[in-house]
Amino acid sequence: MKNFELISFATADELARAVAGAWLDEIEAANRAGKSYCVALSGGRIAQKFFVSVVEQARARKMGDSDTPSLPSNVHFFWADERCVPPDDAESNFAIARKFLFAPLKIADAQIHRIRGEDSPEAAAKAASAEISKISPVNEAGQPVLDLIFLGMGEDGHVASLFPGEPDVLISDRAIYRAVKNSPKPPPNRVTLGYAVIAVAKQVWVLVSGTGKEATLRESLISKGRTPLARVTQFKTHTKIFSDFLLS
Repeated sequence: MKNFELISFATADELARAVAGAWLDEIEAANRAGKSYCVALSGGRIAQKFFVSVVEQARARKMGDSDTPSLPSNVHFFWADERCVPPDDAESNFAIARKFLFAPLKIADAQIHRIRGEDSPEAAAKAASAEISKISPVNEAGQPVLDLIFLGMGEDGHVASLFPGEPDVLISDRAIYRAVKNSPKPPPNRVTLGYAVIAVAKQVWVLVSGTGKEATLRESLISKGRTPLARVTQFKTHTKIFSDFLLS
């Protein structure tokens, strides 16, 4: 039995709309149940389309008050990873979310728990780990159990800022967030969630969009795949993968 579900769309726009609608369903269900909802966002090229679609559909559903669409106050936003750049830098994952999601929906600052990319990666990872542990429920091992983690996938199969070729000691690291130095993709310094947190999340949704990723996705879905995405699917009993292409 496969431990992942692969859902394909004809275009990136269709992918963004479908995932945005499914996510808003999750948020509304948690709100009706009176439960807090903790989510980790990612960046990447599909993120902007996804955020724009969330705003459009929140407006269409009349979420929030009658004049301004919004998301419930029980939703708390974290990040799967962040580049070590200032929060207004074009490379910042937070900056993209602020511009296309938080500002249009007027999300309160108290719901937004960004990684301080302007600090050193070690300091930022330590502070982010403490922050997420205060807000999210944690399991007996002290790992935050997020309701949903969004991930993208790069051409090399990396997810968050977990890259191929890392030594086993890092793959098995139990740190919540950890510093990444000399990343193979710029900028070199980053902060990322570790595999341990991803493994215990209630849901992980991976958005795979863009040309040139078919072979890497195929490799990631084999039982003994070695890419970071493959490790995620191996660590979890179920992962949803949304792509804007069909595997041949």
